[in-house]
Amino acid sequence: MADKIWSEDTVLQQDLEEIAASELIDWEKLRGKCVLVTGATGLIGSILARALVCAGAKRGLNLRVLAAVRNRQKAEKLFASCLQDGLEIFVCDILSPLQAPGPVDYVIHGAGVTTSKDFVEHPVETILTTLKGTENLLELAREKKARGMVYLSSMEAYGVVDDAHYNVKETDYGYIDPLQTRSSYSESKRMAEGLCGAYAHEYQVPVRTVRLAQTFGAGIPESENRVFAQFARSIIGGQDIVLHTDGSKAHCYCYTTDAVLGILTVLLEGAPGEAYNVSNEATFSTIRGMAELLIARYPKSGSRLVFDIPEDAGKYGYAPTSRMLVNAEKLRGLGWAPNVGLTEMFERLIKSMKQKNENHA
Repeated sequence: MADKIWSEDTVLQQDLEEIAASELIDWEKLRGKCVLVTGATGLIGSILARALVCAGAKRGLNLRVLAAVRNRQKAEKLFASCLQDGLEIFVCDILSPLQAPGPVDYVIHGAGVTTSKDFVEHPVETILTTLKGTENLLELAREKKARGMVYLSSMEAYGVVDDAHYNVKETDYGYIDPLQTRSSYSESKRMAEGLCGAYAHEYQVPVRTVRLAQTFGAGIPESENRVFAQFARSIIGGQDIVLHTDGSKAHCYCYTTDAVLGILTVLLEGAPGEAYNVSNEATFSTIRGMAELLIARYPKSGSRLVFDIPEDAGKYGYAPTSRMLVNAEKLRGLGWAPNVGLTEMFERLIKSMKQKNENHA
């Protein structure tokens, strides 16, 4: 088919086309199938949904993508380019039993609370959204006799690991204090993974877990306030990069295209009841090191590194300081490999954000 504009963001357009063109994925397994994506208006969910539609159109797969959302108006605006090519909007509340229309062959569950401040201000809602939402999606997959399901977990499920054992594989676990308010996120992620394992064992639901390193790229929402977005905005605006911690926390990142291809690989090739890390180990960096990389890469911005560490930092929901290299060797065994390094990740992100600013000017 002729090239279609899936996004006015040229970086995101390129990303979607790269995913659709990837030969890593056995796209024929999706021919004539329905894929349900929850959290479809979030960063990863929206790129997954649009990439599946793009691949379905380019490859003639007759693929149906069911985008589970809470706000129809927001979803219709986001997915305007996809509504004629197999994407359907499914307005629902994942905290209630789901009645999805028609067959559902695959489920990718990415909905949940993702804002650090909410983890400490609304810990009950954070926990219940994770657990009840995952239970309802597992029940839906069971009812629909889905061929595969992926639960999108996080590297935070590992907790705080010992510095001497910072290279973390899927069977390595650190410490989580369940009574700390900030643990509402990490502990509930860990418990939801346990629920997935239980459904795989007791009900033979073919669910896999993906533990994502911090993922970012073109198309981040304007409300995104995680450190990568703050750093990029500072560079674009010629402002200082302000750290509210000492910046010693170190972990890995993953570009959105690499993460989406990793998720689809696990969905189609992973073993039910197991977990897979999705991470680019080559991006391992401290927060401070990442800030210094950007300042060196964009000297014309005039940005400097500034520390402003509040006494009551805990109320902001910052994750505990730790070193964690999320090892993706297991996923590499399925043929996947990340392609985008940290410098290029920021180059694509900043170019995308600049375009969005220009379009809104």
